[in-house]
Amino acid sequence: MTGAPARGPFRAGDRVQLTGPKGKLTTLSLETGGEYHTHRGVLRHDDVIGQQDGSVIASSSGDEYLALRPLLNDYVMSMPRGAAIVYPKDAAQIVAFADVFPGARVVEAGVGSGALSLWLLRAIGAEGTLHSFERRSEFADIARGNVATFLGGDPDNWTVTVGDLVEELAQHVDAGSVDRVVLDMLAPWECVDDAADALVPGGLIVCYVATVTQLSRVCEAIRDTGRYTEPEPSETLVRTWHVDGLAVRPDHRMVGHTGFLVTARRLADGVVLPDHRRRRKPEFADEDVELWTPGAVGERATSDKKLRKVARQAAAQARKVAAADGPRADEAPADDR
Repeated sequence: MTGAPARGPFRAGDRVQLTGPKGKLTTLSLETGGEYHTHRGVLRHDDVIGQQDGSVIASSSGDEYLALRPLLNDYVMSMPRGAAIVYPKDAAQIVAFADVFPGARVVEAGVGSGALSLWLLRAIGAEGTLHSFERRSEFADIARGNVATFLGGDPDNWTVTVGDLVEELAQHVDAGSVDRVVLDMLAPWECVDDAADALVPGGLIVCYVATVTQLSRVCEAIRDTGRYTEPEPSETLVRTWHVDGLAVRPDHRMVGHTGFLVTARRLADGVVLPDHRRRRKPEFADEDVELWTPGAVGERATSDKKLRKVARQAAAQARKVAAADGPRADEAPADDR
């Protein structure tokens, strides 16, 4: 299961992204005899099936729709989710700054809804391995369903373990055998020592955190181990532009802060990082971090009932893909974005 994009004409079972009047995006799965209804008319699925990717299809009212196969970027933004996803702009930076390469052995903690897992699986290729750890079984089920839907089945080089990374890592991964560790969790500082045990010398850890308090805590934890290079924190902001002839200006909206990335390299055993005489800042206590947890800042937690519903939805669409004639690049129930 490589998840390579489908090529050639659209087939029944393929997922298509339609761009309609006023730029509205609609993603649906093609079915023989199916119809897409709007208040402005009907677009028949059979008119799309057999057409090439990038074709323009007219509805019964004459409205024209651009038909394209959705990219992985499109899929992760519209797939069922229980936990917040790693957005494509951050996933791209993780793959780049963590230097995730074909054949890499990667450990991921905090699988969430599976968005980052999909990007990592694509980057490591068929020869690499991805070990994902998730504390909540509901999130693991949602991630499995989403990944199976996009790849057309469960990838042989991906394992999901339900449990705490600190408790489970040594049981599933040999010491000094991992190239990259990616931590997307509330308290990654609890795992940096165990990650160092698993990493090869020169391997890389990357932590994805949301708040400045978490950022400070994880950077200091990495320094305190004495087993990594100096941590390098960053964030990525994306601003699109309006370009129409000589009318060139930034768009009024942008994708601003979503999270911080912290990267560091694993030192060889026994090596002491040169002292750059960095002045030590005051320490903070656990209660300082607690002030910035999702509950403390008013973020609504997803209910167990909602998680079970999303897990069933993800599993159902994965079964639908598995039952289709041949592997699909992606497939899921229709949704409007």
